[in-house]
Amino acid sequence: MSINKAETISKSKQILIIEDDSDILQVLETVLIYNEFAVTSIEGTDDIFESIEAYKPDLVLTDYLLTGLNGGKICQLIKSNKDTCHLPVILISAYPELATSFGNFGFDAFINKPFNIGELVAKIEELLEK
Repeated sequence: MSINKAETISKSKQILIIEDDSDILQVLETVLIYNEFAVTSIEGTDDIFESIEAYKPDLVLTDYLLTGLNGGKICQLIKSNKDTCHLPVILISAYPELATSFGNFGFDAFINKPFNIGELVAKIEELLEK
């Protein structure tokens, strides 16, 4: 019995990627779809709650440096709201000092750019199993 890839993806966990670098976004989308996650990508958001309501993600993967709200603020907003605080958030950045020097954003994981694809997928799977 063969499994239709579209059926597999539609039954998988929804990942919301917030990334404004098109090259990185393309890599993230390709890797996550290959690993059978459903993926929605946006370049940024001025209202994270509107985006969460629209896309209903199981996990948010956001870059730190974005146009508009930065990834740290997006994370803080998600984690400080009683309706979304359970939502896992992975913050990615080429600036690892963000994880410690600019305050506690409340993220569930921090991934340095450039990132190891296997480690990223493993971290996503780990957070989704919780």
